[in-house]
Amino acid sequence: MTVEIHTLANGLRIVTEHMPGLESAALGLWVSAGGRHERVEQNGIAHFLEHMAFKGTQRRTALQIAEEIEDVGGYINAYTSREVTAYYARVLKDDVALALDLIGDIVLNPIFDPREIEVERGVILQEIGQAADTPDDIIFDWLQEVAYPGQPLGRTILGPAERVQSFGRGDFDRFVAEHYGPGQLILSAAGAVDHDEIVRLAEAAFGHLKPVPTAVAQPGLFAGGEHRVIKGLEQAHFTLALEAPGYRSEDIYTAQIYAMALGGGMSSRLFQEIREKRGLCYTIYSQVGSYDDTGLLTIYAGTSAEDLPELVGLTVDELRRSADTLTEAELARARAQMKAGLLMGLESPSTRAERLARLVAIWNRIPPLEETVARIDGVTLKGLSEHASALGQGGAAMALYGPVDAAPDLETVRERLAA
Repeated sequence: MTVEIHTLANGLRIVTEHMPGLESAALGLWVSAGGRHERVEQNGIAHFLEHMAFKGTQRRTALQIAEEIEDVGGYINAYTSREVTAYYARVLKDDVALALDLIGDIVLNPIFDPREIEVERGVILQEIGQAADTPDDIIFDWLQEVAYPGQPLGRTILGPAERVQSFGRGDFDRFVAEHYGPGQLILSAAGAVDHDEIVRLAEAAFGHLKPVPTAVAQPGLFAGGEHRVIKGLEQAHFTLALEAPGYRSEDIYTAQIYAMALGGGMSSRLFQEIREKRGLCYTIYSQVGSYDDTGLLTIYAGTSAEDLPELVGLTVDELRRSADTLTEAELARARAQMKAGLLMGLESPSTRAERLARLVAIWNRIPPLEETVARIDGVTLKGLSEHASALGQGGAAMALYGPVDAAPDLETVRERLAA
């Protein structure tokens, strides 16, 4: 498999990986414009813009966009995160040019028809309402908000309903002008692709774009805090977040392996102690979510009102105990899980295309797979213990939802973690 990178004269970066034996390809545009790039009055516009890309262009109606990709058996989709908006497709190898033309068209030529804006506004307001009615969804927005209060990184990706209700065509045009320059675009493709052909097609589709100044995102400063909503639900939902490294940090693999050992699978400490031994919940897990300059170790569990205080206490105890009691066997197991997840995922061209784009955005290069595996293998038990010992020193964030009256407050959690 061959990875190749090329940068157009205007700054747009292209990365491809040919995967022999495949009859299909995945490709897309990754734009460095997500929720954290919005000003407060723009909150939610990156996601709204992503929706509008599929509502018609200067060359195609919304129906034609859907029909053209499905006429060849492919699919096209998009997502918005806090740091990126992605538009991607999966097609057979003979239809790569069509897919790239479609992606380029919806990203560069949306018409922002006022009638379609109103239609999609209703869709997004329904999406916001659905998220608000989903406890194990909305609670993570609250957790993010108290982790990074008053900051773009702490705001919801969907935006508040009142903002979404006010966006018009001019708002979309301004956001595109600010954030959709060629220097903010990465075209990534993997599978049955030819690098030179992708470069040729990209030059034709995007070579005319003029560079725009790169917007610098406001740094994410973890602060911590508590958000508690008492409501008569069947389950009490609990989340706890501690600051973790950003993805540029040398400690990122240590943090990820620690999260795996703590609560990343059925053999993990939290799952075994709290679910298997004590039966206090059905779902409990931990994970690391990283950004350019910061990150979060997040723990989630859903349980009964009666069991919540004990569950919270045991969770904090496991965090505290892990600094001194993690074993080589746990490290080896978590390391194996992480490598297996990485290598299994790379069998998918879609996963490869997304990984390529992410690595180019971070490093402007693609580290060899052997380098990544070596960094995973380089995590030591001493490093894990030091990482666990430092958790919580910078504060903590906690969000609870449901019958959570009896849950300890954040100060009690912090004191128990430091004990």
